[in-house]
Amino acid sequence: MKRTRLNIAMIMLITLGVSSCKNGAKETKTSEPKQTLAPTQEATSYRVTSENSTIAWLGSKPTGNHTGTISIKEGTFYLQAATIESGKFVIDMNSITVTDLKQNSGKESLESHLKGTVEGKEGDFFNVMQYPTATFEVTGVADVAGKTMMSGNLTMLSISQNISFPVQVTSQDNMIQVKSETFTIDRTKWGINYGSKSIFDNLGDKFIDDDMEITIDVTAVM
Repeated sequence: MKRTRLNIAMIMLITLGVSSCKNGAKETKTSEPKQTLAPTQEATSYRVTSENSTIAWLGSKPTGNHTGTISIKEGTFYLQAATIESGKFVIDMNSITVTDLKQNSGKESLESHLKGTVEGKEGDFFNVMQYPTATFEVTGVADVAGKTMMSGNLTMLSISQNISFPVQVTSQDNMIQVKSETFTIDRTKWGINYGSKSIFDNLGDKFIDDDMEITIDVTAVM
């Protein structure tokens, strides 16, 4: 009986370890794409301003991590009474930037590798030559345990997965800001398998974590 209880406890600890993230970010589960939302006639449209909208990312490996940003190219949200009814934004994958490295200190080579502009390594990560943009389309917004949860289809490399994450929506005059809490996505769900120990054997400590931390910050105006 003691051994059974110990085994159950070990399984619970392992499960909790897999579900938690290094910096406290919530792991986002993925599912099949869902039907997107259509706005009502009464909804007000807000145009995403690219200069004030960005995605911050963090990728980890045993020897450390890298941080960076990706620009949001364009998009529209539809609101009624401060509630998001529908929305979509386009992510400019050519804008991938590494922020923790300085010029001529590996920054350029890492950015090129992530973008897939290095000959022979186009498919390692985001292959921007073939897939210059990614998209997020809202499929639902709901209050869950006191938080606003936004769900949507995230499409990268022509693969769509539905994800959900907490957001804070604030409005002032003719402007709204939609900002997420930091959350993680499993990159292998979109076929980004380079350096993944869940895909490849015998990597030792030369692997890259499957989970990427993401923070979305979008500003839109009427």
